[in-house]
Amino acid sequence: MTLRRSLTAICVLAGALSAPYALAADISNPVQALTLVDGSAFFGALFTGNNSGNTFVDRYTFTTSGLANLSADLSSHSGVASNGLDITGFALYNSGGLVQAGNQLSTGVLDQWSLASGTLAAGDYYLQVSGSVMSQSAGKYYASATVTPVPEPENAAMLLGGLGLLALAKRRQSRG
Repeated sequence: MTLRRSLTAICVLAGALSAPYALAADISNPVQALTLVDGSAFFGALFTGNNSGNTFVDRYTFTTSGLANLSADLSSHSGVASNGLDITGFALYNSGGLVQAGNQLSTGVLDQWSLASGTLAAGDYYLQVSGSVMSQSAGKYYASATVTPVPEPENAAMLLGGLGLLALAKRRQSRG
């Protein structure tokens, strides 16, 4: 009987000692596809109360059909810095990994991030938002993204050629 009591006491003690080190729950939202309307989309997430200490990594997918640039902004606001969300990352990825990390503009009562990519090739991408819930209060973040097509080099050459022809025609018209 004493061996059984000793083992029980050890198990209870081990459980009590590990309680402060319990892992946070992952409360990530399912992957969502962005619907780009005229090249722009708005997105975000709401985390209900009673999630203090839990973490999330949310992904928003989109596809470019040609060369493009992306600009995106993300914000999370709470009345007090110790409430709401702590946004720890905002970045652009493709199947090869990280394409562009966002820039944190402010943290605390207002978490603000911005992201501007270089020229993106045609393909599949996703924006990733990561963070944690700071208190038992609900928290949310909201974001916008704009994908702007970049003219193909041959289109730019055709445009310049056309402008050159117009200039030549105007010059001939002035002489005659």
